[in-house]
Amino acid sequence: RYGMSAFTKATVVVIHGAWADGSSWELVIRQLQNDGHTVIAAPIPLTSLNEDAAALQRTIARTQGPVIVAGHAYAGAVVSTADDERVKASVYIAALAPDEGETVVEVFYRDEVHPKAPKLAPDADGFIWMPDDSFSEAFAQNATAEQIALCRAVQRPISVKCIQERVASPAWKI
Repeated sequence: RYGMSAFTKATVVVIHGAWADGSSWELVIRQLQNDGHTVIAAPIPLTSLNEDAAALQRTIARTQGPVIVAGHAYAGAVVSTADDERVKASVYIAALAPDEGETVVEVFYRDEVHPKAPKLAPDADGFIWMPDDSFSEAFAQNATAEQIALCRAVQRPISVKCIQERVASPAWKI
């Protein structure tokens, strides 16, 4: 519905998933910048889907002109909240896209769990951490040992609230 010229000047907003931060997009950010694009990593707090959506909206508000939003994994649910009229495209990278009324956890467990999937459980404060020994297979399958070690060291947990809140009206349906 949009010509390519709408995307040439668009700001690309990238959103990290659980257990990560904006630096997880480093290689993509550098490539897009080298291609002449403006890129911003949205710093979502991973405290609830609604709070993550608000953080994305604050990031979009910092931009001018058309916007492309891209999310990885859990951030697909956050991308689905981007109903700003300036958002011209949504990109889902190995991401979850809950339908209206669904939760992230319902989408995640819709199919049979992979036998190598890590055992995830919230801590006493309601946050879920990726077990250290699961990063190489469940989080960063193609990463180097050095990248995996860094991911483990800087991981940010995701709140149970993020995966239990129901999606109101996903933007991808518009």
